[in-house]
Amino acid sequence: MKALTNLVNQTLAWLTISISTVLVGCVVWQVLSRYVLGAPSTVTDEMARFLFMWVGLLGAAYATGLKRHLAIDLLTMRLTGKRKACSELLVQLAVAGFASVIMVYGGLGLVNKTLSTGQISPALGLPMGYVYLCLPISGIGILFYCVVDSLDKLKTLTSPAA
Repeated sequence: MKALTNLVNQTLAWLTISISTVLVGCVVWQVLSRYVLGAPSTVTDEMARFLFMWVGLLGAAYATGLKRHLAIDLLTMRLTGKRKACSELLVQLAVAGFASVIMVYGGLGLVNKTLSTGQISPALGLPMGYVYLCLPISGIGILFYCVVDSLDKLKTLTSPAA
């Protein structure tokens, strides 16, 4: 499981860095074309918006895996042992519920709906369903990390030492 987690971490890190690099390039070109050339590029404007969605959501999945996401853990910090593990497990179940229902199920519904209606982006001409794929993909990543962390918490809860 550790090797699979490392592979997912590396893949998400590589994707996030690559998308961020292209995003910066789009924004720099947008600024140059607007202020230096006097003719703003509509393609890079739209591409930057779509890449920002992807980098934000994939970055959220990556941050979840590294346990670097935003959390309100005042209660959990005060707990120890099995109570702490139980509290963390409940949080993981809530996150998994959100990721599965809203991000994966709802995201797949959105992707299917936009692909079936043939909605395309104005400047790039991309089917919008492909743009919205970032929702279910990042949701699956978050679910993966929730399962890994929940299994770890269950080991803690079932071990006699804790």
